[in-house]
Amino acid sequence: MSDDRMSSVVRPRPDAAVTLRPVAGGRVGGGFWGARQRVNREVTIPLGGERVRESGAFDNLRLTGRHRGKVFADSDVYKWLEALAWERGRAEDDDLAASYKEAAELVAAAQCPDGYLHTHTQLTGRERYSDLASSHELYCAGHLMQAAVAGSRAVGDRTLLQVATRFADHLVATLPENALDGHPEVETALVELHRETGTRSYLDLAARFVATRGHALLPLKGHHGPGIRQDRVPVREAATVEGHAVRAMYLAAGAADVAVETSDLGLLDALERQWRDMVATKTYLTGGLGSVWYGEQFGGPHDLAPETAYCETCAAVGSIQWSWRMLLATGRAAFADLIERTLHNAVLPGLSLGGDRFFYVNALRVRAGANPDDFRAPARGRQDWYGTACCPPNVMRLLSSLDHYLATRDGDGVQLHLYAPGTVRAGDVVLEVETDYPWSGRVEIVVRETPDRPWTFSARIPAWADAAEVSMAGMDDRPAEPGSYHRLRRTWRPGDRIALDLGVRPRLTAAVPRLDVARGQVAVERGPLVYCLEQADHPGVIVDDLCVAGADLRDGTAVAGLPADVVPVIARGRAHVHREEDGGFPYRTAAGPREPEHGGPVDLTFVPYYAWANRGVGPMTVWAPMHR
Repeated sequence: MSDDRMSSVVRPRPDAAVTLRPVAGGRVGGGFWGARQRVNREVTIPLGGERVRESGAFDNLRLTGRHRGKVFADSDVYKWLEALAWERGRAEDDDLAASYKEAAELVAAAQCPDGYLHTHTQLTGRERYSDLASSHELYCAGHLMQAAVAGSRAVGDRTLLQVATRFADHLVATLPENALDGHPEVETALVELHRETGTRSYLDLAARFVATRGHALLPLKGHHGPGIRQDRVPVREAATVEGHAVRAMYLAAGAADVAVETSDLGLLDALERQWRDMVATKTYLTGGLGSVWYGEQFGGPHDLAPETAYCETCAAVGSIQWSWRMLLATGRAAFADLIERTLHNAVLPGLSLGGDRFFYVNALRVRAGANPDDFRAPARGRQDWYGTACCPPNVMRLLSSLDHYLATRDGDGVQLHLYAPGTVRAGDVVLEVETDYPWSGRVEIVVRETPDRPWTFSARIPAWADAAEVSMAGMDDRPAEPGSYHRLRRTWRPGDRIALDLGVRPRLTAAVPRLDVARGQVAVERGPLVYCLEQADHPGVIVDDLCVAGADLRDGTAVAGLPADVVPVIARGRAHVHREEDGGFPYRTAAGPREPEHGGPVDLTFVPYYAWANRGVGPMTVWAPMHR
């Protein structure tokens, strides 16, 4: 199973220490994710171009007048260009090509003769690299490199690749030994640029950045310690993730890239240790990351309050980037499980169903009367753009490149990680996937092309799929182990059909006792989707007052205002009865365990969390008290 030149977001070198390798020809062909990609192409990416232009980022690249926007405004252009490149790779389009050409030529023209490029520094006259802790010079360089690699791989356009390699050569030649950017990102980009060009010095510089971080070299500002910038503990010594959540994810992804390209198994072991601790103690049910607004950072273990969750959309994108690299390195299903959870429930909520509005912060609870003062507050609803516009183009580039996350290959066969209708091409194997996932758990895989020799097909069985079965002609139905890969090895023939039944049905979820903010509460999940109670579905009662009154859950019918294919979940519930004294001081003498007073039974309608706030903004909660 081999592919030569692959159009892939991550492309390990032939000698990289990986277990799995991306396939060249994954393609979503419709269904749930096809609909999201279509909206991304037709609405979100064109809107992104308009908003980036309005922000002044294009004018900055013309190097005339005063600099407009944030110090990292260049990165908005680069992420948008990366999305354009991957989208053109999916299907070429004259308008997309023209937009790409215009912006890429602006970037190339703005580059200094020696390769340097950072419009804020160029327009303000500030000394280069004099404030790397805050200037985002290398952060922007990293996003430029990723856009350049995308353009080269997706459509063979080397305009940005020439810019990126000149900048990378400049960095290799001029950066001081202990130089570090306050916002990691350039590490993973340099490794991918090395993979694209074969230039070893780019990998060496990335490895140097990873090794240098964690020695308190970055100057501090405000009340933060070095941990906010992942500069407190060296990467290979850290037991967990800490600090700014997006920066932590980008650093971990870059460190994983360095580890596999240098065969540094000690570093890879350290990253897996940190990943497992993050999943066990610092990850929300949605896969969201970051519980502290101040510094947009991780809190302590089990510090996962739902209504103050930060869960920046960018952190979710970064989490997928890290988990994908760990999946390639190890082949372990847990990494793909988190990718699926995060994709459906932490990335997708950041974009409206119409594709034209965005969440920066993704709280798991919004109470009645919540303060909407902060521009990021979920109580304000999704916004059409942000002054700090990192999240919208991040979602664009992920959706445009989603095809690359479907499947992998190894020397023995093909592995299917995410389920969407479409086609997987892995060398001389071609598979067609038919499914209505995530609404249905039925997934059928048809072998269209195959070599005349044995190989192994592996299908991921999600950890929640405790009733999964696999069947095919001539084979009895077999139960499949949740949280693993079900492997079938044989000499396949065109037309062979494998059927997975993942048993998608509603279920109640409870948190571990240490997650005290969710004690006595439950959440509803269905397949890979996390659900929530939303005010739009419960007129006459406030969502804050609702509780679940039993474990009986059933699929509902279409919900007004949401797409017809959305499957709601109906549960029995009750609403708290307010007494006159409830309006005063909210504490009472504890006279022993006592249930709050509730009225008669009500039907609760749970909708997918990603779809909330598309019918107006009101109270919402993922966790609800369980009435016993």
